[in-house]
Amino acid sequence: MKPTIKDVAKLAGVSFKTVSRVINREPSVGKELQEKVWKAVKALNYQPNYAARELRGTASSIGFIYDNPNSNYVIDMQRGMLDECRRQGFELVIHPCDTSAPDLIDEIDSMLDRSQVGGLILTPPASEMPEVLAALEKRKVNRVSIISGSEAPEAQNPCVYIDDREAAYQITRHLLELGHRKVAFLGGDQAHKSSTEREAGYRQALAEQRIDARPEWVLPGQFSFASGVDRSKHLLTLDDKPTAIFACNDEIAAGALFAARLSGLDVPGQLSIAGFEDSPFSRQSWPNLTTAGQPITEIARRATALLIDQMRADKGRTQAPESLGFHPALIVRDSTAPPSGRG
Repeated sequence: MKPTIKDVAKLAGVSFKTVSRVINREPSVGKELQEKVWKAVKALNYQPNYAARELRGTASSIGFIYDNPNSNYVIDMQRGMLDECRRQGFELVIHPCDTSAPDLIDEIDSMLDRSQVGGLILTPPASEMPEVLAALEKRKVNRVSIISGSEAPEAQNPCVYIDDREAAYQITRHLLELGHRKVAFLGGDQAHKSSTEREAGYRQALAEQRIDARPEWVLPGQFSFASGVDRSKHLLTLDDKPTAIFACNDEIAAGALFAARLSGLDVPGQLSIAGFEDSPFSRQSWPNLTTAGQPITEIARRATALLIDQMRADKGRTQAPESLGFHPALIVRDSTAPPSGRG
């Protein structure tokens, strides 16, 4: 038999009304009691029936809208959202889209009409498109945007912001501290603010050392392995080659590593390479890639919890949630070292 709310209450040593208040995220329950209840919920694998009971009258599903060529990013996002949805008794509607399509707004409107979701989680670039946000605001749709930035923008809806600029600054500074003065930058899709923010961090670190960002070494492109290969091949044919490459994500960096091998260069002996995100590409490449740790699954889980809290706040069940930030940290691995002849 499936465990009931009373089974949870008995295991936690509290009343079933307390369990109900904890599950519904009511702020009146103390932290210690909340921990007892959630521990019991996990131990019993209890699945609250929100749609039929605690959240009667509220939609029991949420939507995930994305347009991203990075499969690892999408999979990790889905994993985090699904984990939180299952924990809280919600369904997840996954909707890939083409953000360059002229009928994007109509497509999102149709999706909302068909699915009757209670809210949306938006990822870049949709989360950073003013026309998309304005259309959702007009419809009064609950939403949480995952965006690139050092702080939350002034808006009524909560968001999850990721400080890409500071993390990129730290990666570039790491390369400079190793002794590199010829550092190239391989950008991602320009529609994603994360690409421009990471480039800004790169330029900031160079400027502090009074090093110019040379135009021939700053190359826009896509967040893909092939884009990393093609641009790195070009860099390595230049008369004046960089001694280090900072790639805008790990997939690009893995492409750069492949191009270096094709050119017969030793990494990191003759060329240092760093990525961003700490995706499987960074750990499965050889040598393992220096990168910035971006916990995508946790970001997705927290964004989902924020959205569900926002939906409940609209029903007067909880206080309105606040935005939260993530600050990717530098992870030094074997793909970076002092330039040849510097120890």
